[in-house]
Amino acid sequence: MSVSPEHLDVVVVGAGISGISAAYHLQTMCPDREFAILEGRSALGGTWDLFRYPGVRSDSDMHTLGFKFKPWSNPKAIADGPSILDYLNETVDEFGIREKIRFDHRISNASWSWIDRRWTLTVDHGADTFEITANFVFMCTGYYSYRGGFTPEFAGADTFGGQIIHPQKWPEDLDYAGKRVAVIGSGATAMTLVPAMTDRAEHVTMVQRTPTWVVSAPSQDPIANALRKVLPNGLAFELTRQKNRRFGEYVYRQTRTNPDRVRRRLLSELAKHLPQEQIDAHFTPSYNPWDQRVCLVPDADLFEAIKAGKADVVTDTIQRFTETGIQLDSDTHVDADIIVTATGLNLVTIGEMDLDIDGEKIDFSELWTYKGLGYSEIPNLISVFGYINASWTLRADLIVEYGCRLLNHMRNTGTDTATPRLRPSDLDMPRRPFIDDFPAGYMQRMMPMLPKQGDRAPWLNTQSVSEDMKLIGKETVDDGVMVFG
Repeated sequence: MSVSPEHLDVVVVGAGISGISAAYHLQTMCPDREFAILEGRSALGGTWDLFRYPGVRSDSDMHTLGFKFKPWSNPKAIADGPSILDYLNETVDEFGIREKIRFDHRISNASWSWIDRRWTLTVDHGADTFEITANFVFMCTGYYSYRGGFTPEFAGADTFGGQIIHPQKWPEDLDYAGKRVAVIGSGATAMTLVPAMTDRAEHVTMVQRTPTWVVSAPSQDPIANALRKVLPNGLAFELTRQKNRRFGEYVYRQTRTNPDRVRRRLLSELAKHLPQEQIDAHFTPSYNPWDQRVCLVPDADLFEAIKAGKADVVTDTIQRFTETGIQLDSDTHVDADIIVTATGLNLVTIGEMDLDIDGEKIDFSELWTYKGLGYSEIPNLISVFGYINASWTLRADLIVEYGCRLLNHMRNTGTDTATPRLRPSDLDMPRRPFIDDFPAGYMQRMMPMLPKQGDRAPWLNTQSVSEDMKLIGKETVDDGVMVFG
């Protein structure tokens, strides 16, 4: 006799920052709903458990990257990875979330049935494969593959006599003491690795094809630490969170409306740390700030490593790997015992699982995004995708709160499906990329896989905290586009 699959009101996919936020909000806003978090790995934390390379840290302040319901009290606002992972573990224990997490539960397929009006999830757990059904799914899987990072094809890679490592698969036993290290890349990971590895390496060279905009800031927020001395911790945290959110939005708006002014300001700040010759050669991009992500250097650690002679930057294109390092097109050779390819991530949609409706596979590139959290004609599903220009958690919180309001509306109206559906007036919308005005390579590789946005609400992915606070946070869920049944 066959056994019916376990049924849950809500399944949360992923136990990283987004999934933990979803669990907290489900517990507090929808206490009548039975839910579980299915986590494909053996530990919680997502990004902060996966990445173990030297110096791994946030590039956002923890007052906005942290949860609004769990004040960050560490004096360091720019936190290292282990501290963030400790914070996440404290959170799940403090709020009784750990018991909701089912580790090593990887979903390979999610199938919606309009007859049954529910999702059927195919779950792999060890050697077993089984099904769980759910009325509603919160996708909190992030945006990159956990199977491995992106590494371009480098000519001669098989001739290199040392180790080639991607930060996503960092060996725990790697000994780089006294070694010459070349780090390929110019993003946040490279700029974190270079100063962190100078503690033991003989020398570290950052090899970049083109410069990236960089800004230095103190790892401690003096205003936050002062507020915490005179105000209750929760109030001090909330005031700092709002300060940082508003300042971040102001700076980003300035990069859109007055990019030359921001460019001059960033260059003048760099001049406090490096000679003009190095700024011109390695830290002056051809594009405007925030056309691609601006990298944060806490306490000027990268610049200090360069000034101390422990690290340097080379801006050039790679011709090939050699037995002893990297040959550049300029005829320069970078000697290396270890090469780290900090060349980005493989980006994915919906956690590398297949989705279908009544057996017909879903092609997300053909769909429209609903408020940047749902998809046209996909029922009973929300998906968390954060900000490229602000802390991920700010948007994650808005989305999961919206999901809970949606569930409560369905309960109150006696409906069991919620489906975003284009109005007749929406059918002629231009098909714009899911994220506009952000030409970074890693994001452009992902754009063809993602749904499109239109030119009117609610078919927008605003990437603006203030706009999302209205579009997602305040507007009624029964907006004439979300169809209930």
